[in-house]
Amino acid sequence: MGVFSNHLKNESSPYLLQHAHNPVDWYPWGEEALRLAQEQDKPILISIGYSACHWCHVMEEESFEDEVVAAIMNEHFVNIKIDREERPDLDQIYMNAVQTMTGSGGWPLNVFLTPSKKPFYGGTYFPPRSGHGRPSWQQVLVSVASAFRDKRSEIESQAENLTGHLTKSNAFGIVPPKNNGSLRTREDFDSAFEHIMQSADTRDGGFGRAPKFPQTFSIQFLLRHNYYSQNEQALQQAVLSLNKMITGGIYDQLGGGFARYATDSEWLVPHFEKMLYDNALMIVALSEAYQLTKTPLYAETIRQTMSFVERELMNQDYGFFSALDADSEGVEGRYYVWEKSEIDNLLHEDAAIFCKYYDVTEEGNWDGKNILNVRKPVIEFAAEHGWEVDRLNSTLHDGKTRLLENRSKRISPILDDKVLLNWNALMNYACSKAYAALGDENYRVLAERNMSYLFRIFADNDSKNWLHTVKNGVGKYPAFLDDYAFLIQALIALQEITANQEYLLKAKHLTETVIDNFSEPETGFFYYTHQHQKDIILRTKEIFDGATPSGNSIMAWNLHYLSLVFENTEWQARAAGMCDSLGAIMVKYPTSFGMWATILYDIFFGLNEIAVVGNRYKEVTSDIVAHFLPNKMIQSGPGDNTDYPLLTSRFVEDKTFIYLCRNYTCRQPVEKVGKLMQLIELELKR
Repeated sequence: MGVFSNHLKNESSPYLLQHAHNPVDWYPWGEEALRLAQEQDKPILISIGYSACHWCHVMEEESFEDEVVAAIMNEHFVNIKIDREERPDLDQIYMNAVQTMTGSGGWPLNVFLTPSKKPFYGGTYFPPRSGHGRPSWQQVLVSVASAFRDKRSEIESQAENLTGHLTKSNAFGIVPPKNNGSLRTREDFDSAFEHIMQSADTRDGGFGRAPKFPQTFSIQFLLRHNYYSQNEQALQQAVLSLNKMITGGIYDQLGGGFARYATDSEWLVPHFEKMLYDNALMIVALSEAYQLTKTPLYAETIRQTMSFVERELMNQDYGFFSALDADSEGVEGRYYVWEKSEIDNLLHEDAAIFCKYYDVTEEGNWDGKNILNVRKPVIEFAAEHGWEVDRLNSTLHDGKTRLLENRSKRISPILDDKVLLNWNALMNYACSKAYAALGDENYRVLAERNMSYLFRIFADNDSKNWLHTVKNGVGKYPAFLDDYAFLIQALIALQEITANQEYLLKAKHLTETVIDNFSEPETGFFYYTHQHQKDIILRTKEIFDGATPSGNSIMAWNLHYLSLVFENTEWQARAAGMCDSLGAIMVKYPTSFGMWATILYDIFFGLNEIAVVGNRYKEVTSDIVAHFLPNKMIQSGPGDNTDYPLLTSRFVEDKTFIYLCRNYTCRQPVEKVGKLMQLIELELKR
């Protein structure tokens, strides 16, 4: 194959750069390509993927690097490559279109558009040769080009109808709020729990069948359901799910960190890509589980996962990179799997017990290789094999250290080193949650340093207009709703663990920006894109909680929390209205609205407004946040602060008092955290 260069060569996205030397004449999404389609009256082919996507690599090798295929694409189409992580707004629109047309979606996402950007045909991965009822990519290209030439009016009509359908379906599940609390009853939460358990795997943990995703929002809901209702089955399913993931192959037993999902029901075989957002969300769920159960395994896993993120996904300025590829040396998982002989040579006399514990055999447990996983708890395994627990733990630790050192010499998976605001905000929130759970000062410092980096790199001078992605110091694309929503949430959490009220003022400022630029007045919900963004065919409203929380669900929580901090009844009503609007569908489909369900729980029970004032406020606040208190807001400081109702007229000389308030009505202050917890428990039973 000759040496090629296309219009992606000056892009910063690692994914786009991977395609910069394809024979396909790829363009980035932008004015040049869109104008060319209009001028030449050609259909547009957009191909959407991301750098850690295995099947994206496969289709590139099979089709986009083929000169014959490229010639067809170049002759008949204006070809545009899109990094879904840079442009999630475009991915949402055209993924919805393909799901509407075909009933399924995924990546790579290949969609054909009219010159006016309206979709009329598409799919996901297409093979180089037809088979099993799937046409080849060449057949698709030729058929679409022929249809566009010979049946243009039908194509245009189909595109118009599909675009109209997408616009109408944008309001799916949203009904006018009842404003009477009829959807917020204990029975509703019981019903949501029952619906979650219908899909729960009570043997191997998690929800649904393979492929299995972590579904951390469902786990968080189960933790809350146990907290509020003392339902033991909810807690059992939550901890079973976490335990099975931690001991399975989806978790990197050597280096820490979670892969995106498991291809089997037992969590053994992961899709080996490691995403920043998955690990952030797992840290959040594990932190809450540790606060509730104090299980040492969860604390250890939080620390290992945080270490992985700092070691492999963090730059020198405390920004977090996006992902590690599933492949290395062109083979999925090669970096992570082992042959038994390799371990024997590295560990010598300790190899036998190490291999037994981590399920390593001569024949392997996956394609002739071994994915390290744990079949039995250390205590049980030690008893079976006549080892002392401390000795076994020491042997395993030494073995993991040696294997990790050896693994680091391998050719590592490609790093997607762009920095995304939304995923960084999720990781920032995870740092605060990890600090709250474990009290490790390093996590608080990391959260503050990362937040400083985000304000320095992503925001303009007045912090009103933010960017979505930065690579090599260059920012691109206006921030989306989830960028702002996750950032506001992270600022709120950071204030709770630092007592720095400036973070709340920043959160308020950003919330006002979101309301001014993203609102849909008719429903109270928020569009995904800024009102001034003009290169899309429609503004979507994201309400489903998918791989990450929806921006709308987090904004509902942000509004509810900040409404109490700043006595803003309009924000409080808006948050309640958003939740009421989705109440029925949340109860029926809680696995698709997991974050909404947890927020609705907090609103139903009301927030415990906690103020800590006095010279020991930092120590006392750290003790409070170590507890599992999902429905709390906390402000603290050395003395009164008249800018905030919760911190007004609280200071008493030589005392550190804890005030528990609800709806701005406070109980008598207490000095012991244990006494505060008793008061909260009494409120919970009311």
